[in-house]
Amino acid sequence: MSRTTQDPARTVPREDVSKPVRPALAGRAGRDALLERRRRHTLELLAVSALGLIPWTVVLGVTLPSDYRVHAWRTTWVGFDILLLIALGATAVLGIRRHRAVVLPAVATAVLLVCDAWFDVSLALGTSAVWTSTALAVFVELPMAAFLFHRVRLLLRSQWTPQPSPDTAPDAVDTGARP
Repeated sequence: MSRTTQDPARTVPREDVSKPVRPALAGRAGRDALLERRRRHTLELLAVSALGLIPWTVVLGVTLPSDYRVHAWRTTWVGFDILLLIALGATAVLGIRRHRAVVLPAVATAVLLVCDAWFDVSLALGTSAVWTSTALAVFVELPMAAFLFHRVRLLLRSQWTPQPSPDTAPDAVDTGARP
């Protein structure tokens, strides 16, 4: 804390010149506070959205018909598969280029595969196609989604795992070899 002038009635703070402020660190505290505020607002938005989804889901469960004829069935599924194709392609291209942005399309692809499995099976219930949909979900879509989630987890873990400093001399690193 900074000291005040000699007159206690006047509480005018006096500058503390004992600690010089480094410009690089001066802006860091403000940036950290801004990032923390953005993080808090994002989490608040997500929590409010999740809470708002509860009554909406109940309303849909009560009011939607159990059977509905869709007029744009082909457009819906072809559009979904095109989106899945784009996500798979972006994951492959960024993976080949070893770009760390591969995480985004990989997660999107995994989520789309889970959604595809869910909709294929749930919309085929009560028909003979349910067995084919279930087999594709169990043996193709869900394992591929799990594989992608696992790979993304490994990628993120490797990015945030402390690596040995490049300043470490080679002879100072324990290689496990016996002298």
